[in-house]
Amino acid sequence: MNILLTGANGYIGKRILPLLVEKEYRVICSVRDKNRFNPPDSIKKYINVIEIDFLLQESLKNIPKEIDVALYLIHSMSNSKDYDKLEKESAQNFRDYINHTNTKQVIYLSGMVNDKSLSKHLNSRKNVEDILNSGNFALTALRAGIIIGSGSASFEIIRDLVEKLPIMIAPKWLQTKCQPIGIRDVMFFISNSILNENTYNQNFDIGGSDILNYKEMLLGYAKFRELQRRIFIVPVMTPRLSSYWLFFVTSTSFKLATALVDSMKVEVICRDAKINQILNHQPESYKTSLKRAFNKIESNEIVSSWKDSQISGIQSINISDFIKVPSFGCFKDVRERDISSVDKVINKIWRIGGTNGWYYANFLWRARGYIDKLFGGVGIRRGRTNKETLNIGDALDFWRVIYANKSEGRLLLFAEMKLPGEAWLEFKIKNQKLIQTATFRPSGLMGRIYWFSVLPFHGIIFKGMINEITKHDNRFYEKHNL
Repeated sequence: MNILLTGANGYIGKRILPLLVEKEYRVICSVRDKNRFNPPDSIKKYINVIEIDFLLQESLKNIPKEIDVALYLIHSMSNSKDYDKLEKESAQNFRDYINHTNTKQVIYLSGMVNDKSLSKHLNSRKNVEDILNSGNFALTALRAGIIIGSGSASFEIIRDLVEKLPIMIAPKWLQTKCQPIGIRDVMFFISNSILNENTYNQNFDIGGSDILNYKEMLLGYAKFRELQRRIFIVPVMTPRLSSYWLFFVTSTSFKLATALVDSMKVEVICRDAKINQILNHQPESYKTSLKRAFNKIESNEIVSSWKDSQISGIQSINISDFIKVPSFGCFKDVRERDISSVDKVINKIWRIGGTNGWYYANFLWRARGYIDKLFGGVGIRRGRTNKETLNIGDALDFWRVIYANKSEGRLLLFAEMKLPGEAWLEFKIKNQKLIQTATFRPSGLMGRIYWFSVLPFHGIIFKGMINEITKHDNRFYEKHNL
């Protein structure tokens, strides 16, 4: 059986793919950029990968006609303030093309839309559902609220707030009730709805076993982590102020923070448990979902992160466009060190960023991240998905991984911070040397002023970083008498 998996490199797509392969389905993975898609080697022979941009009708011709089921996992909330228009257009293009294939069923992961007054985000989900429901295929809409799992946006925001703030002065939307669901249960509902005729042409609310307000969720997390936390709710915090509060304290973008705050004022509670009865499944509690998420984090087994699918600086351009670092009209900071142990140096490079830091003057990196946040950028708090591995397309603090090849000894990063230009950071092993290159292509006069204003700091940061990366390499110590 052929399954079309849209959004295959998104948070949900990466999670569901191995389950589909395990069920012996042939999966056609739809992605916007093949360079950002890194499925496990063990499943590559069971999948086909096609490049599709659902905003470009011409690209949909890459979808084969022989499709049995399509999973529609396309969302644009974090990429544009007009995400609702983009989601509508994508859904229409998808529906119109799928109507001319052999597709029997489309499964759409939507949001709970039970409240009379919906946020822009939830209203967009409902509009997409209506569009898909007008196709000549059977639609199964699974409506979820807060999803709890390692790497999920909701979980990471809760984690950021509780871990960082012993005392919270919070907005009144923390009193809004919701029904969080674990990512494991979401995967079960999606995978077990496939070609299940009892789910055809219906929509279902999916939620965990607990109904909590957001304050209870935060305090529940604190209790699970054995942290003493106090939360004081004030009625005067405006939605915009709430968005800034969420933006600066957590790793979310301002666009996403705004959309989330707007939605958090709306109750998302299941109307009934009909889908539980149809599929004979009882979802887990909030505490159990937290425990599972932390087990994945502690064992360094985070399969996907919402941050990896969010591109702020290059959202409309393929990553392949940035692999070739320009030289004309660019400023460069190039540093070299002799090395003896290539493996040691590469392993250290591959652990850079996130909780491991940038090896030297981390306070300056944090300061730059804070400045970026002030100007509406992503900041440095996105961290990294995995402590040991890097894949093309991964978020790495305020960088995006453009190229990562351990055997070749090359890691290339592209800056997603707010800059008057474009910036790359490259690590490359060649002839027993580590070559570290920072490249900046300025945009006009402001770009040039920026480069020369930060040049003294670059001398400190980049020299210290390459020294620390090669610090325990014998050849470096011998040559420099250290």
